[in-house]
Amino acid sequence: MLRTMIAAVAASLLALVSQAHAQSAPAPELKRGVNVLGYDPIWTDPAQGRFQERHFTEIRKGGFDFIRVNLAAFRHMDSSNTLSPRFLDRLDWIVNKAGAAGLSVILDEHDFNACSEDVDTCRTRLSAFWSQVAPRYRNAPPSVIFELLNEPHAKLDADTWNALYPEILAVVRKSNPTRTVIIGPTQWNSREKLDTLKLPANDPNIIVTFHYYDPFRFTHQGAGWVPEMKDVRGVTWGSDSDRATIAADFGKVAAWAKANNRQILLGEFGAYDRSGTPIELRAAYTDAVAREAERHGFSWAYWQFDSDFIAWDMKRDGWVEPIHKALIPTAP
Repeated sequence: MLRTMIAAVAASLLALVSQAHAQSAPAPELKRGVNVLGYDPIWTDPAQGRFQERHFTEIRKGGFDFIRVNLAAFRHMDSSNTLSPRFLDRLDWIVNKAGAAGLSVILDEHDFNACSEDVDTCRTRLSAFWSQVAPRYRNAPPSVIFELLNEPHAKLDADTWNALYPEILAVVRKSNPTRTVIIGPTQWNSREKLDTLKLPANDPNIIVTFHYYDPFRFTHQGAGWVPEMKDVRGVTWGSDSDRATIAADFGKVAAWAKANNRQILLGEFGAYDRSGTPIELRAAYTDAVAREAERHGFSWAYWQFDSDFIAWDMKRDGWVEPIHKALIPTAP
């Protein structure tokens, strides 16, 4: 009996030491990433998944050092908001295989529309998500990073978001006191709302994110999910004024970051690929945004690997070279 008790105590101490080691090690520096898996059937039927294990290696070989995994997790919850074992198993597979390929992983809870339409439901489900996922990865290496919620907007205005996100952050901090967490401002993670984001001064392990799709009439022309844009065509980009606008916009973000002593992630950017816009223009825009982000020391994640805005062509089984080269100029 005594021997059993000693073994149990030793196992508990070992777990605590393991957690402390994982949490105390510095998080790796994020540089160049890509959004993945948000719209892949792999979540419901792995046999139908477009994304395969080898794609983690392809992403790493392609010059990227992290992935941002877009998790529409609410649809995988039952009536008590418990995540399905199938979803959690797939999530484990992603975290493990990405890590083995040398990629850091951002787990991005991506139910932004559901959350922004019903704050009470968001509070319940988002808390339930992180109360299950955060403890599951409490001993994961620091290269596993949590993003509380993608693109709060609408009913999640600045005051509401500033009241809600600390509740969710507290859920994460119970099991992951020093893990890097990503938080962005309201209005679809708008840079223009950075000043409204109220961050805890005593928590340095927070990266602030913003998304950039300006000018919207260029990046989203032809996008069927935006009613006012679905019939827009022929918008160009690339003048000196266009480039100066990006520089000015990113300069303001950099000034905010310096004043608030926060690291910045440009979590999404790109130009829609099915609009008929010449790929040369899309590549030039992509290159300009990525280089300006790097000039200010921002990490970035391109939207997205496949589905739309694609960097990887699943049918051709290879990179869309103009976009890949725009993102990673040194790519072979």
